[in-house]
Amino acid sequence: MSYQYFDGIDLYAIEGFSHGTVLTLMSELGEKGILKFQNAQHFTSWLRLAPNNKISGGRILSSRTPKGSNRLKIALKQAANAIGSLKDNHLSNFFNRIAYRKGRAVAISATARKIAAILWNMLYKNQQYNPPTVYEYLDQKRKRKVLELQKQIANLDGRMSKIQLPES
Repeated sequence: MSYQYFDGIDLYAIEGFSHGTVLTLMSELGEKGILKFQNAQHFTSWLRLAPNNKISGGRILSSRTPKGSNRLKIALKQAANAIGSLKDNHLSNFFNRIAYRKGRAVAISATARKIAAILWNMLYKNQQYNPPTVYEYLDQKRKRKVLELQKQIANLDGRMSKIQLPES
């Protein structure tokens, strides 16, 4: 039914999505309700999942998510909590990385926000969810570190050529 309702978009491709989540999405947004939001940031902000950064003098005073809730936010958080129990997929790796650093509660909110952004991209742009099969986070991190080290070596080589060693 949801496949027909959302013009051939398979929402069950997102890990953690269940019948209840899809029914909540259908009841809260409607068929074309996602078109009200210009981008994924507006959608996540409407759901109260985006951080509310309070900045004064260039210093971040607070970055907590604002209070307030609706049924769709609760459903997305439940889906994120289910993702926390899964093993080795794109979203569960993200969840575990955040949970290790900041705790499970923050990881649930962050993963729910990520699911909301994925959901907006699927419905607004009318494209299927295509999760990455190879998780490239560590590869990207290693490449960045190698580039940094290469720059440091090049910088040191330039300095070493300028240094005159005393002859004995």
